[in-house]
Amino acid sequence: MVAEPNNWGRFGPDDQRGTLNLLGGDRVLAALGHAVTGRVLSLSAPIGRGAPRLRGRPAPQHYMSIDGADFAAGTRPVGAGLRMADDALIVSAHGTTTHMDALCHMWSGEELYNGHPAAQVHSYGARRCGIEQVGGVVAKGVLFDVPRLLGVGHLPAAHRVSAEELAACGEVGPGDVAVVRTGWPLVWGRSPEEYRSGQPGLSAEAGRWLAGRDVAVVAADNAAVGGLNARQLADEALEDDLHLILLHRHGIHLAEMLWLEELAAAGRTEFVFVAAPLRIVGGTGSALNPLAIL
Repeated sequence: MVAEPNNWGRFGPDDQRGTLNLLGGDRVLAALGHAVTGRVLSLSAPIGRGAPRLRGRPAPQHYMSIDGADFAAGTRPVGAGLRMADDALIVSAHGTTTHMDALCHMWSGEELYNGHPAAQVHSYGARRCGIEQVGGVVAKGVLFDVPRLLGVGHLPAAHRVSAEELAACGEVGPGDVAVVRTGWPLVWGRSPEEYRSGQPGLSAEAGRWLAGRDVAVVAADNAAVGGLNARQLADEALEDDLHLILLHRHGIHLAEMLWLEELAAAGRTEFVFVAAPLRIVGGTGSALNPLAIL
């Protein structure tokens, strides 16, 4: 077992859901009370060729498998007067769109979260801690709008958000979803190369601050929750890697590459957070369309 404070064994030796276990019925019902106006905002970036993505990750492929021209040509008769369209989507689970990381996504040594054998992650999927274990997430969301705190449109690439900055933005408790805005997706619109030149993100101390507050999920608008350098890698030592602190040690699922600009403009720091990844058996992650209910 990892030596640093962690949640291994806390929810039982067979647990594969981590701090999502904190979202019992009472907590979910309490979270729903944070909806005041009923306005619903999508927190997902649009899926398309022009959407932000990391270097080396394939752009989502969306194509029409059946379109109106097929029927006009008479190659796909269905019935008198009936027409249809169909399409397909190929998208990476990580790095090309808004998504959630499963607890099997990253680890150190020979064990996944909670001591599950890393050998259970095969080429055909993970037999432990896959994304299908998540189910649905309904929780109180808390927005940490760090650029607004600092009076900037977006954080610079080298900025690593401190625990003090998070504390100045808001407070979270057990079972909440911490939603961290860096503003970095705005950079893609002016320069994809600048977007890929590095990214701001949480510092290790900020990650431990959130873990210490028992959050259910950490969601962010950057690509890795933690910061990235110009090579699109984390600079932290292994013990300070954000994925290892949150996913591996504490069983806190991560949601990345959110679009938070409308939420920030709405001026609400607390809201209902709703998300449900696809039930990909053994998946290391899933595309996601998180919602904020204001």
